[in-house]
Amino acid sequence: MAAQQLEAVGLQPGETLSSYGRTIYPIGSDPHRQLLVERRERRSFAERVTDTRRAATLPDGRAQHLVERFPPTRGSTGTGVGPLYSGEGRQDLLAMVYIVVATESPGLLPDVGDLVWVAEMGEDTALDTACAELDHEARRLLDRKPVALWSAIEKALAAAERSTDWKIRQEALRHAALLRTMMSPREGYVGELYVEGLPVTGVRQILDALLIVAEDGHAPGTRVRLLDKHHEGRTATIIGAGWGSSGPPVGYLVWLDGAKTPLSARADQLVVLAGQESLPR
Repeated sequence: MAAQQLEAVGLQPGETLSSYGRTIYPIGSDPHRQLLVERRERRSFAERVTDTRRAATLPDGRAQHLVERFPPTRGSTGTGVGPLYSGEGRQDLLAMVYIVVATESPGLLPDVGDLVWVAEMGEDTALDTACAELDHEARRLLDRKPVALWSAIEKALAAAERSTDWKIRQEALRHAALLRTMMSPREGYVGELYVEGLPVTGVRQILDALLIVAEDGHAPGTRVRLLDKHHEGRTATIIGAGWGSSGPPVGYLVWLDGAKTPLSARADQLVVLAGQESLPR
């Protein structure tokens, strides 16, 4: 059945349905990001342990780790895709989302002792496994409407400010101040007021790429072509993943080349173009 399906879509050499395989670091036209990713792959064991120790520190250490692990980039020239994994305040927002998870679903938090032990292995993926439930819930929270997400963050920070642990109180106060700054009006170049807002899209994309490491799928930035009858043969860029209760993405948000708005597609409606992974394993 699978062979018949693959034959029916006319796959070219190196192509695959997006229901299969994995793309973590899509190849693109950003040499700086590629340099950062390759440099990270060449870390010594001591450097890896230092990084995983930091990543085991919730919420800020893990947030910083993930922001650095999946650096910002842009869509390829001519596609119409703008910044990816981007936005001012990504680390702060991700840390705040972890605080929301700790408040709303404390049972999803990994045991601190387990994290400390796993961190000594120096393996990102081992720590990812320990934090899997936390990271999945953080990604689900980011699908909430902006107002609902903002409200959840405010409530979680207010609760943390009442903690008996002074470190938690201090961090909550710091994040509350950052949240107010993010949501405060700013003055533009010609004097107009605007609100920068929360960098939700960039943080979603970071968590999409992270979850794909374990679950398979194709991270934002991956180039695809569509199979549905309305857009058959047109090429596009994945800019987000849609998740079910478990397993790889069930669908993707894609940006057709030259389009003005994104569209949603099921995983079996997309073909991943050849040579998309910049770090083949």
